[in-house]
Amino acid sequence: MIDILAAGAGAAGAPPAWINLLPIVGMVLIFWFLIIRPQMKRQKEHQEKIGSLKKGDQVVTAGGLVGKVVKVDDTYAELELAQGVRVKAVKSTIGDIIPPGGSAAND
Repeated sequence: MIDILAAGAGAAGAPPAWINLLPIVGMVLIFWFLIIRPQMKRQKEHQEKIGSLKKGDQVVTAGGLVGKVVKVDDTYAELELAQGVRVKAVKSTIGDIIPPGGSAAND
């Protein structure tokens, strides 16, 4: 009988089991708000920008090529890099749209 009372008294002083999970939940929340959420926001903005791509826009590809959009379809964009030099690029590899009157970063 004394052993049962002693075991019950020791368990009463221990914190609840869910308290041990709080640090893990806190780390998940920190990763979510500092890493995952901002990355998802940037990815959504990039998809919207690529979705609004139209003929005549000047773009920079992920490889650093600057060109003018000649033709756009669902997955590809045809770019004119120089007079008579056209390449077909996957739309998702287009890094940025250069605003009119803007210049490339290395100019």
